[in-house]
Amino acid sequence: MIINKIGIIAGNGQFPILFSKAARKKGFEIYAIAHIGETRDDLAEYVNSIEWIHIGQIGRLIKYFHTNEVKQAVMVGAITKTRMFRDVKPDFKAIKLLSTLRHTRDDNLLRAVADYLEKEGITIEASTFLMPELLATEGCWTRRKPRKSERQDIEFGWELARKIGELDIGQCLVVQGRSVLAVEAIDGTDATIRRGGGLGNGQAVLVKICKPRQDRRFDLPAVGIQTIESMHESGVSTLVVEAENAIVFDREETISKANHYGISIIGKKS
Repeated sequence: MIINKIGIIAGNGQFPILFSKAARKKGFEIYAIAHIGETRDDLAEYVNSIEWIHIGQIGRLIKYFHTNEVKQAVMVGAITKTRMFRDVKPDFKAIKLLSTLRHTRDDNLLRAVADYLEKEGITIEASTFLMPELLATEGCWTRRKPRKSERQDIEFGWELARKIGELDIGQCLVVQGRSVLAVEAIDGTDATIRRGGGLGNGQAVLVKICKPRQDRRFDLPAVGIQTIESMHESGVSTLVVEAENAIVFDREETISKANHYGISIIGKKS
């Protein structure tokens, strides 16, 4: 009997658990690498085996997968970016890898790690390869459609979001009146929403798209109920995500929450 095994390199949030449930339903044995201080403790309930490591312990990660004969893995869930300046314990393999990089911006670092693992015989699959239903669809998902001014801001913000993506700065920005109110940096999406919404008058637009050179295996833009809550609290009225290149968690509940608050959600193709 052939046993299918999948490794999970787990960050924070619900994605590692959702992926584990999907993998188990499809007959996979699941071997998880969990990050101390990031990954949810209850991930252990949904996997066959789990190894807890500090950020940067690449050698332990590789040894764990090799010991369990894991030859394919996914990177699911984010790592809090501000922790990259503290609470990191790089081992020899991580230090060796970092020494080869010109910079440690998101895509460059994650791609380097993925390529390094593949050289070690561990193929990195797309995070959605077992869950294509999580990908955003095209069109307006909500009862309220964007106003004329919001549609203008969508087009304005879309082009600028692609520009910051080309520079690997971030995946989202907040605009209003064809002015940029906030750009995502290391503080993440929710902080960007709060900064941008605080400068608007309740009709700001959040644009969150894939970077032009994004490696689709990992770090796709993700939205969900928390995104909508942050928008409502901050006065951001419209969300635009890239169709087929963004992950939507709890889609039905997210749309319901947006309808309750009068927020518009758009899936737009490049």
